[in-house]
Amino acid sequence: MWEAIRRWFDPAELGSVGETPDYRFSLANERTFLAWLRTGLALVGGGLAAAQFLPQLPMSHLREVIAVALLLLGGAVAIRAVDHWARTERAIRLGQELPASRFPAILALAVGVGALLLVVAVLMRAIGGR
Repeated sequence: MWEAIRRWFDPAELGSVGETPDYRFSLANERTFLAWLRTGLALVGGGLAAAQFLPQLPMSHLREVIAVALLLLGGAVAIRAVDHWARTERAIRLGQELPASRFPAILALAVGVGALLLVVAVLMRAIGGR
């Protein structure tokens, strides 16, 4: 694990692996990394917004649970983004197949389940408010 983390911060090590690829592939990999990073930042921003601006919800501490879940998910997306970028760049340089990832599907499921839970909370508030 520490070896993988060390590789994230050592561009010289990555440059010494394999052959220099067509720059378009490296740039496409970087754009994908940046898109994932924006997703992580959006989740962190959503967590901060939930903590600061959501009113108290009918279930005790639900607002805090939502905020912490979004913050943790945003952090996980950012860490996963840099790891996937490094593994993909390495595979490109070595002429190997690109690494497979289940993370997009897991993220989609987490967002979908979170949205359903929020719908339940909103409906509970609407029904309880009458």
